[in-house]
Amino acid sequence: MRLGDFKYLFAVSGVRRLRGADIGMRIFAVALAIGLWIFVNAGERGSVEPLTVPISYRSLPQGMVIVNHPPAFVKIEVTGPRTLLSLLDPERLTLRIDLRGVAAGQSEFKVYPAMFNMERNTAVTSISPDQLALDVDRLVTRDVPVHLAVQGKVEPGYTITSVDVTPPTVTIAGPSRFIAPLTSVSTEPFDLKGLTSDAGRSVDIVAPNPALGFSTGHVDARVNVAEAIADREFRAVDVEVRGSGFKYRVEPKQATLTIRGPAVKLAGLAPKGLAYVDARGVAPGSHELPLQVTLPDAMQLVRHSPDKVRLRMYHEKLTTTADEHPS
Repeated sequence: MRLGDFKYLFAVSGVRRLRGADIGMRIFAVALAIGLWIFVNAGERGSVEPLTVPISYRSLPQGMVIVNHPPAFVKIEVTGPRTLLSLLDPERLTLRIDLRGVAAGQSEFKVYPAMFNMERNTAVTSISPDQLALDVDRLVTRDVPVHLAVQGKVEPGYTITSVDVTPPTVTIAGPSRFIAPLTSVSTEPFDLKGLTSDAGRSVDIVAPNPALGFSTGHVDARVNVAEAIADREFRAVDVEVRGSGFKYRVEPKQATLTIRGPAVKLAGLAPKGLAYVDARGVAPGSHELPLQVTLPDAMQLVRHSPDKVRLRMYHEKLTTTADEHPS
């Protein structure tokens, strides 16, 4: 082969190699473009994103209060490009409900898609709940007395003489519908079990409704206890004769007494020696003498029967005890 032929073959082979490489680059460029197109179009394709958005209730008029518990969040669905939906922040979409001018009573607020500050090319397609119900009332204050609640009983024979609560009244603040029917507020129970003397302690106030506020959460309570006063009837009480130096006979021999005093002391009082007649200076013979009653301190005679007894004194001197006188 001549040198010229060799050069020609080499040149043709080089051109063919260059053309093969160019085709490969073009195929790669086309594939890359297709991939980018798919990526961009996938990002721009419509998608749905569920979001939980907080609700802000604003500008409630002074002196008003929301009584019920309206929703704190609303659930929405947003459509738009996937890339934009991934950037949405629920806090920035906060639903703001303007309560300016709201009146006492029930109020309803419709929720619309336009109330959310959405990005371009996105839209709210679903809202739940799409209506908010509010119950609004006037905020009032009022002073009411405090009632001391008790449990248990004082020791038998004792009674409560008085109850002191400090302060005697408290100021309540809250919705008018809860305060209007109140005539008093109660405390936690004050335990009386086994008390025989005065007792005092601090007790908490029980809120009749959690929506109410109090000027103080507790009061100082004092329960004053004393022995109970009662009446007791004593039957068949022997009538004694005191101060006689002679033998005697007494009719009737027994009396009925009704005595008033502390119940505990009355329960332990023995009737012996309570009823008597005073025979000092009484000469022998027949006499009608008043029935007398001797009582311990803090006791008093309510009634007795008989009022008088007949005493017959004999001339015979007593040589034995009075219990041995003639019957």
